[in-house]
Amino acid sequence: MDLKTLKTFQMIVKHGSFNRAAQEMNYVQSTVTMQIQKLESELGVQLLERGKEVTLTQAGRLLYEQSLQIVKNVEHLQDNLADLKSGEAGYVRIGVTEPTTSYRLPTILKNFMTMYPKIHISLEVSSTIHLCEQILKGELDFALCTVPSFGSSLYFEPLFKEEFVALLPNDHPLVEKAVIEPEDLQGHRLLITSATCPYRRKLEMTMQEKGNVILDTMEIGSMTALKYYVASGLGIALVPKITVGPELIGTTIRAIGGSLIEMTFGIVCKESAYPLQRASRKLYQYLQQALGSHSDGLAES
Repeated sequence: MDLKTLKTFQMIVKHGSFNRAAQEMNYVQSTVTMQIQKLESELGVQLLERGKEVTLTQAGRLLYEQSLQIVKNVEHLQDNLADLKSGEAGYVRIGVTEPTTSYRLPTILKNFMTMYPKIHISLEVSSTIHLCEQILKGELDFALCTVPSFGSSLYFEPLFKEEFVALLPNDHPLVEKAVIEPEDLQGHRLLITSATCPYRRKLEMTMQEKGNVILDTMEIGSMTALKYYVASGLGIALVPKITVGPELIGTTIRAIGGSLIEMTFGIVCKESAYPLQRASRKLYQYLQQALGSHSDGLAES
């Protein structure tokens, strides 16, 4: 019993005629007759009463009623498999770090999912270190994050550089300066993220390069929360520019001198998984285009 034969059987029931079913399906009548004979032989029951009009036997009615959903389900499965093969459908698991998760990705994913409604996306928000571990375990297809640790076996494609600014309370003495230099931070409390945050590690490396600049720091675990602690007057923060517009009440934005922090951001995946499966590759390429426009020449077409 195959799908083609079931559809022929349903067409005979619909039209009440072998001849009209054959015309509808572009078969010769002998083909339709042979298909039904074979189906009845396989099932061991008579399905149709032949006469001036074709009618269903009790077994035929049972098969007809239950085969309607069977054919519908099989056709739906065939469509889904075709979509999966073409990349029009599938499941993509990606990881993302802040601030991209909150500030860049929502609109991009909305547009992508409008174009490809059958592609389902799951999103994990975490640090670069954790996301890279998840990729290596096979639990994520790829991630949007900073450069993996040196020596990593992962493939990294840079897309853009995150621009940072200094955010200060309105009454802070450094507000008088148009540009904040690394040495200006000495003697003032600096709000920083957790030790695993790549932005913090880059800041610490930069400060070491500047010499003996001793910082008074307060650790705040969330990058996106920093601006609210600045607004409360607890200290200065160096934050991605994208997170502070429009300007938060009670704070002032200043440029940072000497490229104090400049983080390269891109897509990370397993070297062995590149290129990715079709649905993942569609999202990957869409992100290349959407985020690469901010790349300053980093992303490849």
